[in-house]
Amino acid sequence: MAKRPGGELATRPLHFIWIADCSGSMSIDGKIQALNNAIREALPHMRTVADENPNAEVLVRALKFSTGAQWHVSQPTPVADFKWVDLQTEGVTDLGRALSMLAEQLRIPPMTDRALPPVLVLISDGCPTDDFTRGLQALLDEPWGKKAVRIAIAIGEDADTTVLQKFIGHPELKPLQANNPEALVRSIKWVSTAVLKSASSPASQATGAIPAGLNVPIPAPPVALAKPGSAGDVW
Repeated sequence: MAKRPGGELATRPLHFIWIADCSGSMSIDGKIQALNNAIREALPHMRTVADENPNAEVLVRALKFSTGAQWHVSQPTPVADFKWVDLQTEGVTDLGRALSMLAEQLRIPPMTDRALPPVLVLISDGCPTDDFTRGLQALLDEPWGKKAVRIAIAIGEDADTTVLQKFIGHPELKPLQANNPEALVRSIKWVSTAVLKSASSPASQATGAIPAGLNVPIPAPPVALAKPGSAGDVW
C-alpha cells in the first residue's frame, strides 16, 4: 500500500455498476447470452486492474431492468469475490425505474464522501418504455450520480443512442456500438480495463485528457468500438 507522511494511504472504494437491459428484445439473436459471456470473460481482466491499483477497493454489483427494475447483485462485492449469474429476459424497458433505484444507492449514506467516482455502465438494445428523463434527473441530483463516470453500450442498430448519450452527459464521450458478439466483448473489455484503470488510479498516475465536466481522465476507446455497423453484423 502506498505511503504518505504520517502513515499509509487509505484505500478508497470505487463502485463499478453494470446496468443491464433484460427486456424481451434482448432474447433475439442471442444478445443476452452474448452479454452474459462478455461480462464473465471480463472479470479476470477487472481483477488484474484492481490488483494493480492497491489504493482503490473495486466493488462490483449489477442492476437489471425490464418490466420494472431490480438489483441482480445487490451488495457491493469486492471484484476478487464477484461471480456473474446469467441474466434472463422478459418484458419491456423500464430504464427510468432503474436509474431511480441507482440514485438511491448513490446517496450519502450508503455512499461515503471519500469514495472514488463510481463507474456506471449502461447496456441497452432499445428505447425506454417509462419516464427515462425523471429517472436520469434523480440520478444527476445525487452528487455521486453527477460525478460518476457514465459509459453506455448500444447493442444493435435499434438501440436509442440519443437516450444513451443523455445518460453519458458529455458530448466528447459517445455510446459504444456493439452490433455483434465480438464487438460486445471488445466494448465490455475496454470498460473493464482501460476505464476502470483510469478511474481507480491516483490522479498523479492517470493519463489522457479530461473531458470538460469530468474529474476522471477517460482514455479514447479504440476506433473500432465507435464505428457504425459492418457486413458481419448480426444485430
